[in-house]
Amino acid sequence: MNFHKLIRSAEGAIGRTRYYSSVAKEELPASFVLEEVEYVPERDKSGLRRQHKNVLHETLPYDEAHSWIHLTEKYQRTLYGRYGSKSNVNPKICFGTLAERTKAQELQRITQPETLPELLEKIRIQKEAKLAAINEREENIQKKLDKLEQWKAELNAKVEKRRADAAAAIQRKERLIEEVRRHFGFKVDARDERFKEMLEQKEKEDKRKQKEAKRKVKEEKMMAKLIQQTS
Repeated sequence: MNFHKLIRSAEGAIGRTRYYSSVAKEELPASFVLEEVEYVPERDKSGLRRQHKNVLHETLPYDEAHSWIHLTEKYQRTLYGRYGSKSNVNPKICFGTLAERTKAQELQRITQPETLPELLEKIRIQKEAKLAAINEREENIQKKLDKLEQWKAELNAKVEKRRADAAAAIQRKERLIEEVRRHFGFKVDARDERFKEMLEQKEKEDKRKQKEAKRKVKEEKMMAKLIQQTS
């Protein structure tokens, strides 16, 4: 309990001290208050070095060379490229010596034998050839698409013809079997040798008739073609 009383008494003392100090401060004369004010000059808080500040304000970083690097042609050219005549650098240094220019031209002649107009013309020709190849490929695809329906119709016609030929062959076989049975006048087993021989003869005769019919059709077509040519 004594500890808590001690804390409260200390807080009260601090509060009274603050109050009387504020009152005393307000009652002080203006001249006396001004005499206690300490003038603090403006400070640079950026932490930048002088050369960095100069670069930030677009002025020369150094008034004179501070390193051997500052005496090199590369650095001098960089200074002139950024600050121009303010760099106090002779612009002639940016073009190099005659020997350097000659060496650069020789290297360019070896590594890039073609001139810029020649390169542009070469690229133009390559683009035109590529475009022509693309157009030709697209045209071929379109032609094939156009013929797709024709190919489908031709395929369907072939399939239908094979079906018709198969059906006709079955019908001929059945007809020949029926003719053989009528020839004997009674029902004969298809495995009987006499039946097989007679059926083989009928098939040979039927093939001969079919061949003769095809020959006649072919001759008629040829005659019609000759008559059309002569007329």
